[in-house]
Amino acid sequence: MKTQTSTLFTEIQQTLSSLPTVSEERKQVLQPLVNYIQEKLNNKELINLNFICTHNSRRSHLSQVWAQTMAYHYQIPNVNTYSGGTEATAMNATVVTTLVDNGFQIQQLSDGTNPIYAVKYADNTSSIIGFSKKYDNDFNPTSAFGAIMTCSQADEGCPFIAGAEKRVPVTYEDPKLYDGTPLEKEKYLERSLQIAAEMHYVFSTVKA
Repeated sequence: MKTQTSTLFTEIQQTLSSLPTVSEERKQVLQPLVNYIQEKLNNKELINLNFICTHNSRRSHLSQVWAQTMAYHYQIPNVNTYSGGTEATAMNATVVTTLVDNGFQIQQLSDGTNPIYAVKYADNTSSIIGFSKKYDNDFNPTSAFGAIMTCSQADEGCPFIAGAEKRVPVTYEDPKLYDGTPLEKEKYLERSLQIAAEMHYVFSTVKA
């Protein structure tokens, strides 16, 4: 694995020091994503990754943010991450607070039922723009992208993603199951750290 050569916010670096271990079973699940990124990198092409879930509210946002962060952390060039759903709702408020707890700096840019957020992971970098949208929204790429299916419902419900040149199911349990319970904060943090660990594995495995 590569050595860290970037400077993330200190709080994020602290989060990375306590990531869970990625199992061999999950590494096999992630291998097609590693292969896709490696192939694009070898060909010196843009690496556009669209993380897709049903509501573009929780898992897809966490995946988008952590993937972009790890690409920067390991200096994998030309990576652009996006997220979308089979329908638009809103970026979940507990996802926002979880990312802040993980060390991200987040600014809310708009109000309303579907707020827009700017998510930063390091100084002198562009913010990740987070809001809920359909996967084919104009904000997202229309061709030559990898579709990363982060929930089984979207994976099963969308047999065809227009414009995707590669489709990779990397599904996660929905932390929504714990909304309104005493375990809500803990389970959102658990899911965020799982996704962080797996994106860390993916981008540390790719050979730049």
